Amino acid sequence: MLPMRNLLLPLLALLLAGCAGLGPQESVQGPGNPEDWKSHKARISHIDGWQISGKIGIRAPQDSGSGTLFWLQRQDYFDIRLSGPLGRGATRLTGRSDAVTLEVAGQGRFEAQSPEALVESQLGWQLPVSNLLWWIRGLPAPDSRSRISLDHNGRLATLQQDNWDVQYLAYEEEDGLALPSRIKLEGRDLQITLVIKDWQPRQLGH
Repeated sequence: MLPMRNLLLPLLALLLAGCAGLGPQESVQGPGNPEDWKSHKARISHIDGWQISGKIGIRAPQDSGSGTLFWLQRQDYFDIRLSGPLGRGATRLTGRSDAVTLEVAGQGRFEAQSPEALVESQLGWQLPVSNLLWWIRGLPAPDSRSRISLDHNGRLATLQQDNWDVQYLAYEEEDGLALPSRIKLEGRDLQITLVIKDWQPRQLGH
């Protein structure tokens, strides 16, 4: 008879292989196949650049409206522009995770080390900008726990992370990739709807 240790080691290896790709902080539910999710996640994770245009709606206790969205991402550099009847005119957020600039029409130019701190101090919104870099692609942010449910195609249907609820209402195919085209986010007294009209994903390399 083989020692118990010799039986357990191969079983443990199989279990670890099956969990690879899910992420240690993901709790997965829903009808979708986790294997399809791992495959989809691996493809989408390679996208480190994009250009997005669409519409955004924001509902806050004292500030609601809608406008247009433009988002340019080049690895760790982002350029996010909002314009239209959001009550503040044109707004532009640029920079990297440790050096961020916010320009608000008629109010001036502001700088900070964190996009979250800058947006909250100047616009009054507790917006998880760093997480949005992942959520916009249909991925959970890797640095905190998340609870996700999958649709029948193994893509995100819902995501709960850092006290935010994210619903993925529609996807579109672009360059062979399924990317979110309609997203609803709720958290911190905010309701945000993103409708993406044009997705241009890029794989820029590291």
